[in-house]
Amino acid sequence: MASAIGGYADRAKRLEYDAAICSRSLPHRRLKLPVGRFRGYHLFSGRRSLAVQLPVPGERCRRRAMMSDTLLRDTVQIELGWEPRLDAGNIGVTAKSGVVTLTGNVPSYAEKYAAEIATRRVKGVKAVAEELEVHLPFSVKRDDRDIASAIVNRFAWDTQVPHDRVKATVEKGRVVLTGQVDWQFQNESAKDHVRYLFGVVGVSNQLTLKPRVETEHVSDDIDHALGRSWFFDPETIHVTAEGGKVRLTGTARTPHDRMLAGSTAWAAPGATSVENDIVVV
Repeated sequence: MASAIGGYADRAKRLEYDAAICSRSLPHRRLKLPVGRFRGYHLFSGRRSLAVQLPVPGERCRRRAMMSDTLLRDTVQIELGWEPRLDAGNIGVTAKSGVVTLTGNVPSYAEKYAAEIATRRVKGVKAVAEELEVHLPFSVKRDDRDIASAIVNRFAWDTQVPHDRVKATVEKGRVVLTGQVDWQFQNESAKDHVRYLFGVVGVSNQLTLKPRVETEHVSDDIDHALGRSWFFDPETIHVTAEGGKVRLTGTARTPHDRMLAGSTAWAAPGATSVENDIVVV
């Protein structure tokens, strides 16, 4: 009987156990394994299952984790090469436990931003450590005064940016945005204008949202907005709000759905910050 149990456990390891356990940190786990699933091991006739205590195959799990990190790194590199807005030739990629680090240099801040966005949309990426440096070619270098003038002109021509309330300071190609706006979309629009300009090597967005007096219905307003959407099941996303500070929790099917939920929350009158803790499953 002992040899039969040993054979059963060996086959269970190969076919089920590794996949179930390698993603866990527990030293042991009791698995209910169906007797009779593996030919020749019908143990204890009349019982439907046998609980088998198996040790975690630590070294094998570590090898699997390394393989997973390598696969994620290679997938991110392929995605960066697929992105037409950047040249990925000088970008290095490392991955560990879902955290991807980007190193190297790019010729513009726009490409730096594009590299981060492309990395975040890869399945399996949990966080991005972006350590890229912007090395401007001589042909696109601009004086700080020229950059500031271009920013003023862009804001003046955009109906979504309250240019009289947004100020830009430029020092050695690094732009700092300050001021107060009414809506998050105005904040995003101001950043978008700046990041794609010649000569810009960095952007620090210090814009704030103007607080509103009526904030007691922010949570309900967001719940109703999410309920109107095709993309969300109201039972899977939970909204809490304290004043204008909103927190989203729950689950979403895709990163796009998670981002859309955040945008929906930002659209609520009175929302001054959104903490998006929705998990993609």
